[in-house]
Amino acid sequence: MPLFTHAAHVSKFALAKFDVVVANPPFSLDKWGAETASVDKFNRFYRGVPPKSKGDYAFITHMIETSVEGSGKVGVIVPHGVLFRGGAEGQIRKQLIESNLLEAVIGLPANLFFGTPIPAAILIFNRGKSTTEVLFVNASREYDQGKNQNKLRSQDLVKIVQTYQDFQTVEKYAYRATLEEMQQNEFNLNIPRYVDTFDNEEEIDVQALQSDIENLEIQLQEVRNEIKAQLAGLGL
Repeated sequence: MPLFTHAAHVSKFALAKFDVVVANPPFSLDKWGAETASVDKFNRFYRGVPPKSKGDYAFITHMIETSVEGSGKVGVIVPHGVLFRGGAEGQIRKQLIESNLLEAVIGLPANLFFGTPIPAAILIFNRGKSTTEVLFVNASREYDQGKNQNKLRSQDLVKIVQTYQDFQTVEKYAYRATLEEMQQNEFNLNIPRYVDTFDNEEEIDVQALQSDIENLEIQLQEVRNEIKAQLAGLGL
């Protein structure tokens, strides 16, 4: 039974529409109904048919098409491959960005969800955006590390939400990217392309280091001289 032919909230005549649509669909599901997507009676896949072996963009597309035009919002948890894979997925991603539907990409820590240790991301789509820019958030480094599973703490959740609401660049945490920047990156949404998390190494004081080395060499020579004198006193 093709998944999206018999999706919930699908009537005989039209898709139901919602102000907010959220989901954590199975990652890269195969056998999602690709064989009937090209003739979908609701025309949900006009941007392209996702790969038969990876249904991530089938879920994303369905969710967007069931959100209210002009104001609906969609939040979906996805594997990181959704951000950069090419082929049909790349073409769908390109159209979603050029249609100004994508609002935010939020990277999450690894081992956060049951059944998979891989890191995931939250994609937020907004059908009523007031800007063409997209906010990238790297929230993958702030969490409580558990024995079997990691967990976002209250302060981590507050920071993510506040950053999304502020929609501004935060050094080493968030970046507000322009459409032109995403075009230059060929619509690759890999978060490190936008959020610089590189920690600069502390600058080394070469003169102070040289002085320390010289002092150590002096101390070492003094120890050698003391040992030599003690050995001479023993007639060795």
